[in-house]
Amino acid sequence: MAVKIRLQRHGKKDAAFFHVVAADGRAPRDGAFIEKLGTYNPNTNPATIDLNFENTLKWLQDGAVPTDTCKAILSYKGILMKKHLLDGVKKGALTEAQVEERFSKWLDQKANKISTKKDDLSSAEKKAISDKFKAETASKDARAAKIAAKTAVVEAAPEVEATPEVEETSAPETDAPAPENTEA
Repeated sequence: MAVKIRLQRHGKKDAAFFHVVAADGRAPRDGAFIEKLGTYNPNTNPATIDLNFENTLKWLQDGAVPTDTCKAILSYKGILMKKHLLDGVKKGALTEAQVEERFSKWLDQKANKISTKKDDLSSAEKKAISDKFKAETASKDARAAKIAAKTAVVEAAPEVEATPEVEETSAPETDAPAPENTEA
């Protein structure tokens, strides 16, 4: 039985959320699995990855083959690095102390990269909000100046007194009484 470490899709239509599982290679993507190793959420920035480090490392050492995406995820979390270092111990090239020292140094560098990225994203978001506020303020000031200019033109125009127009009738009025119609 060939065991693969792969993603199992969950979540909504446009908001995929994945479980990282160890499964038989012949099983369907969302079908039966042997063990759930963690979760992967690509909807956040940076992506949220929660893995059971020891169990995943155990599966890799036992011969499980990760898919390409899972390989990238495991590399990101340092599980492949730890496996590589432990293989060096088996071959006699490294000691346990050297493995722990190198791995902790690698984890520190990785943590610094992640925190730098989060800080950059946060500062970029704040800058975007600030720029948007400045643009809105500028457009508001431009509209206010335009309205003030229109108001100044209206106030500067000479006032013309309105004369009431006399409504004319079809027949002029006279003081003489109207003739009576007398037919006898």
